[in-house]
Amino acid sequence: MASTKQIVTRGIAVGGGAPISIQSMCSIPFSRFEELQSQALALQEAGCDILRVSFPDMESAEPFRRLRDSLSIPLVADIHYDWRLAMEAMKSGADKIRINPGNTDKTHLKIVTDEAKARKIPIRVGVNAGSLEKDLLAEYGKPTAEALAKSAQRNVELLEQLDFDDIAVSMKASDVRMMVEAYRIFAKDSPYPLHLGVTEAGTVRSGTVKSSVGIGALLLDGIGDTIRVSLTADPLEEIETAKILLRSLGLYDRGIEVISCPTCGRTTVNSIELANTVEREFEDIRAHVKIAVMGCVVNGPGEAKQADVGVTGANGEYVLFRGEKIIRHISPDNILPLLRAEVEDIAKGKMN
Repeated sequence: MASTKQIVTRGIAVGGGAPISIQSMCSIPFSRFEELQSQALALQEAGCDILRVSFPDMESAEPFRRLRDSLSIPLVADIHYDWRLAMEAMKSGADKIRINPGNTDKTHLKIVTDEAKARKIPIRVGVNAGSLEKDLLAEYGKPTAEALAKSAQRNVELLEQLDFDDIAVSMKASDVRMMVEAYRIFAKDSPYPLHLGVTEAGTVRSGTVKSSVGIGALLLDGIGDTIRVSLTADPLEEIETAKILLRSLGLYDRGIEVISCPTCGRTTVNSIELANTVEREFEDIRAHVKIAVMGCVVNGPGEAKQADVGVTGANGEYVLFRGEKIIRHISPDNILPLLRAEVEDIAKGKMN
C-alpha cells in the first residue's frame, strides 16, 4: 500500500510513514476535573500519543483549555452534531477535532473548516456502523462494509469541496469482519491517514482479542496510521494492549517483550507465576528487550534463542542465558535481581 498523506497534531505526525501512534480517550467528565486530569496525565505517562475527550457543551471550554495546557501530548475534542461546539473547542486549544461532517449543513461546515485551516487543526472524519445515514441504511438494508466506506468517502468529499484536506478517517464497527473490509475498501482509493479501531469491542479479554484481530489484520496489510484499542475498562489497559499489539508486529520498539512457553507435563517449575512477575516488575524498562521465561530444558536456551536474555529451570534450579549461551546457574531467590542486571545492561546498550 502506498504511503498516506501526513497530518501533524501538536508535533505528532500521523501517516506518511510516521510510526503508528497510540490513542485513547478519557472516561471521566469535566465535572470531575481533578480526576480527569489525573487520568489524562497517567495515560500520557503510560505511552498514549494522542488523547481524546468528549466536548459535550459550551461549559467544557474552560476545563478543556486547562487540561490541554497540563499535557504535552495532543488533546482531541470529540464533537457530536453541534458545529458551534467544534468552533468553541478549537478556540479552547483543541489540537484536533473529531466530527461527522454530514451532521452539519454546508454553511456552518465551511465556518468550521475555515477556522481549522487558519489554526492548522486536523479533522478526523469519524464514521460508525451504529450511526450510518438513513439513505445508506435504506440502500444496503443494514450496516455493511460498503456502506461504511461510502459514508466515509461522502464525508471526506464534503470537506474537500471546502478546500480542506488536513484529514484523518475512521470507520469503526463492533463487527470485526465489517470493520476490516470497510478499511480495505476505503484504503484502495484514498490518500488520507487511517485511524483504526474496533468500536464497542467489549471487556479486557474479548475487547483485546477483537481489537487485535481487526487492527492487526489491517496493519499486516499495510493499512493504518494510528490506532485505538477500545476497551470497557480503565483506559490504561488500552495503552498497554496497544503497545503489545504493535510490538508483536515489529511496529513498536519500546518496553519489554516477554517470550514464555505455554507449559506442559515436562514443566517442574512455576514458570506461569515467574512470567507474570517479570512482565509486571520490568515494565519500567524503556528499551525494547525480549525476555524469555521458559519452563524446562527442552524449551530452554535453544528454543528461546531469539530473546535477548532469558531464564529457564527444572526441579527448582534455574539458569540465566543470553542467546544460546548459559551465563550462570541461579537460585530461585536470585532470579529477579540477576535478571534485572542483565536486562538493564542490554537496555543501556540499546538506548545508546
